[in-house]
Amino acid sequence: MWGCRGLRCAARVLLGVPRAAGGWSSSGPRPLQPGLRTVNVIFRNLDTAADCSLSYKELKGLLKSQMTLIDVREKWETGQFGKIPGSINIPLGEVMEALQMNPKDFKERYNQDMPAKSDHLVFSCMAGVRSKKALDIAMSLGFSRVQHYAGGLEEWAKYEPPETKQ
Repeated sequence: MWGCRGLRCAARVLLGVPRAAGGWSSSGPRPLQPGLRTVNVIFRNLDTAADCSLSYKELKGLLKSQMTLIDVREKWETGQFGKIPGSINIPLGEVMEALQMNPKDFKERYNQDMPAKSDHLVFSCMAGVRSKKALDIAMSLGFSRVQHYAGGLEEWAKYEPPETKQ
């Protein structure tokens, strides 16, 4: 997502260094005066954002490990199109609330143990847009090991059939 050029641009904005040619444009970003802690947090998040997206092959390998796969599509979508085996359905509109629930209520509602902030979470959807939003929500709530499957169910179905209710 962020190549070297993108990181250099972000650093320039964060550190208040104008562009080489004409300084700051009237419509462009204004220089910030962050402290060192702010810069470190932002760069850690930029660094994390670069490796948050999973390929089919990476997800397939992770399904054998200790992680929680959360499908953020609506319930009717999982019923109509199926789901990635082993995933639990928490629609995007419920993700914020669900990740802050009491563990007992979470278990009762989703039939799964409440993930800890240090647990590995992977979000999926149909094509990677909603899963990225869910990833951002989880990160904002302090979950540190989060990723999303950018290909979503559309890509999964190219390699193997989705799980459907019998």
